[in-house]
Amino acid sequence: MSDRPLISIQPRTSMGAKHEAIFFNNHHHSFQSIQGLDIEKAAEGITSPISVILQITRKCNFDCSFCSEIFQMPDPSLDELALMKKNLQGVQRVFLSGGEPLLRKDLIEIAEMYSSDFIVGLPTNATAGKALAQKLVGKIAFVNIGLEGPRAITNKERGDYNMIIKGVRAFYEAGLPLSFSGVMYRSTLDGLPFLYQIADIYEAGKIKLIMPIKKGNGLFLKEQEFLEQEEYENLFHSLTDMRQQFGWTPSVRMTTWTPQNEGYSILTYPNGETYAWPVYDAEDKVMFLGNLKEETIQEIWKKYPFKKNHLTKYLGKSIMVAE
Repeated sequence: MSDRPLISIQPRTSMGAKHEAIFFNNHHHSFQSIQGLDIEKAAEGITSPISVILQITRKCNFDCSFCSEIFQMPDPSLDELALMKKNLQGVQRVFLSGGEPLLRKDLIEIAEMYSSDFIVGLPTNATAGKALAQKLVGKIAFVNIGLEGPRAITNKERGDYNMIIKGVRAFYEAGLPLSFSGVMYRSTLDGLPFLYQIADIYEAGKIKLIMPIKKGNGLFLKEQEFLEQEEYENLFHSLTDMRQQFGWTPSVRMTTWTPQNEGYSILTYPNGETYAWPVYDAEDKVMFLGNLKEETIQEIWKKYPFKKNHLTKYLGKSIMVAE
């Protein structure tokens, strides 16, 4: 391990005033529960989700071959974000997502606004990391960097590998905790062991692997790019075998589109519209729930039909996990 400074955010517990059964693991950047938690009862008992993805912009400097959010919307103003923050009270973690959130010139102000009330995760391509890393210290719990492994694969499927790695290095040297995420399809499979090695070098808490979805640019992926469930399971076992063989330390969490994961995520667009995602048979893979500028997250949660899936996914019960 290095001697770099490491920023730590104190974990919060979740389930409202009556229960402290779900908590955030700072090391692996994921949720855990007390032993023996009845998830079905917990899902019906809690009054708000444990995690929400908030798109603070749709602008992006990449055009990833798998991107599902290609249509633009105006950015929410700081006043609108303050209103949505108020309506998110009760949620444990908020992802300040995009698009590419580092493109917002007021990102530091937004991160500071949200860090007082939530565990803040920042999904990013890291290309502006060198300019912003030090300014984000103390304002976010962890950075989640998208990468598919080595230079050639990343350049082809995502964007500028060199710029990503410069940003990764800047976040790392600033002491910000890191996670990595990669999208799994045939064109990226050979690179995923290299992604794991990179994550280990930068002392990441986890790597998160996810299937592409047929939306946005994902509609143009050839059918043979999509793997069968058995192939994903074989990939997971291969990576965990390598993890043991090579002594890699990050945990790995692999999500595939099984019935148990449908609708697990609550996603808020820049205009406040809030959806369950992914909903497999829906035309745009989302189900409208309400508008976070007009309703509290508790009111939206009451209409959300995937409560159990939400908890089982984020607690690692319906996905493949090695810690």
